[in-house]
Amino acid sequence: MEFLWTIFEYLVIVGLVLILGLGAAIVFEAFSRRFNHAHAEGHPIFEDPNSLKQVPCPYIFDPPEKYISLIIPAFNEEHRLPGALDETLNYLQQRAAKEKSFSYEVVIVDDGSADGTKRVAFDFVRKYTVENVRVILLGRNHGKGEAIRKGMLHSRGELLLMLDADGATKVDDLEKLEKEILEVAKRELGDSPDHDSSLQISDIPIAAFGSRAHLEERALAAVKYC
Repeated sequence: MEFLWTIFEYLVIVGLVLILGLGAAIVFEAFSRRFNHAHAEGHPIFEDPNSLKQVPCPYIFDPPEKYISLIIPAFNEEHRLPGALDETLNYLQQRAAKEKSFSYEVVIVDDGSADGTKRVAFDFVRKYTVENVRVILLGRNHGKGEAIRKGMLHSRGELLLMLDADGATKVDDLEKLEKEILEVAKRELGDSPDHDSSLQISDIPIAAFGSRAHLEERALAAVKYC
């Protein structure tokens, strides 16, 4: 009987050690993921559908090559993405035709979509050339926030703007944000003759945020008075 009791105590101790070890491993992994983002830092892939080559994306600290980059995160947006891209690219082309200094790129971030989002995105690359439309493939789903972050990090624009793939925000509204950014940049750069003339807008940390709350208010008012 004493022998059986000893075995029981031994098994209890081993079980407690295993439970404590598992708990410690879970806590350590959670801590690591919270304070070390290396698990999400896998370098995204940029693909040129014409050459079928995979090359590293540019990085945000590289000198800007475009005036503006529009980042569109997309997860299973096969059906809504075409309309948003048509509207966006029509606007950008018209503006580029009027303003010779205006240059742009649209960066579509495919966040691990399981539908035809990748195919739709590459159709637009073929139509508008890889110089104006690019696709970043994250491989698996990271979430909208990470998709936006990756798009921002690997864009070539002096100004970076995020647009939703559903086209809920009208692309010409970007001029309102752009105006505010330019006003802040003008104040920061100053007009004094001794300021560094080589400074660009991208050298000044500025963020502008738009809101769609007014659209919700209009929708509610329309329903109320119908």
